[in-house]
Formats: sequence, structure tokens, C-alpha cells
Amino acid sequence: MAATSVLMATPVARLTTTPSSSRRTLNFAVVRCMSQDQQPSQVSTKFSDVLAFRGPAPERINGRLAMIGFVSAMAVELSSGQDVLSQISNGGVPVFLATSVLLSVASLVPLFKGVRAESKSSGLMTSDAELLNGRVAMLGLVALAITEYVKGSALV
Repeated sequence: MAATSVLMATPVARLTTTPSSSRRTLNFAVVRCMSQDQQPSQVSTKFSDVLAFRGPAPERINGRLAMIGFVSAMAVELSSGQDVLSQISNGGVPVFLATSVLLSVASLVPLFKGVRAESKSSGLMTSDAELLNGRVAMLGLVALAITEYVKGSALV
């Protein structure tokens, strides 16, 4: 639940002096910062809104697939010595497709129920950290494939 800050202030301070007395009166402005809870915004669960270009699903699903793909590619490379392109050509496509379908369905079910990752994130494991890690994994997987293609062999 998000909160906004509302600033409320009384009129500006005034210095008042009376000619008959040497007494001065100061009126100070009071500024209050109050938290005001917003009503939870309704999230759309329409298929076209969830999978829209700026919707919640595409980048999150691609990032999750890239994180799993990068770790899997490095694990297979360390154990068998095959580079990424060899892994794909030696039967990796069906495994990739099965993983993609399973992970996509698992990511879309909460979105169609109206649950967003931002509402469930706290502490170290936040939705912003997941997006950042997904973006880094996407770049890392592409960089790994390009590096191995240019090098002509596995990276490790």
C-alpha cells in the first residue's frame, strides 16, 4: 500500500510590535507532514493489458527465463564443456520450450488474479531487484553466446 505525503502549513510568521509597549509577539508557521494512505488502485486482469508492451508480464517473464537460462547454460558448460550454441543444437530446444511454457504459466496465473509482484516484495528480495537481475541475465546470456561464437569454443 502506497502512502503520499501531504504538507499543510499555517500562514507565514508575523512579527507584531505595539507602539505602546516594547513587547514583541512572534507567530510561527506550523508545517505538518502527514501520511495519507491511497486507495489500492484497481489492476487490470485483461489478457491484452497483462501482456501489453508496457504491461507487467513480458519483462518479468523474459527476465526469469534469462536467469534460469544463464545459470543452466553455465552449469552445462562447466559439466560437459559444450558452448551455448552446441547446447541448443544438441537437443536443448525442447527443454527450453518446456521450461518457457511452465514458467510463463506460473508467472501469468497471479497476474490474471490481480496480484502484482510489487505487492509481495519486501526486504532483500524486491520486485525491483528481480527486474534488475533479469535484465543483467538477459545481457549476460547474449554476451555469453556472442563471446563463445567469436572465440569458437566454450568460455570455461
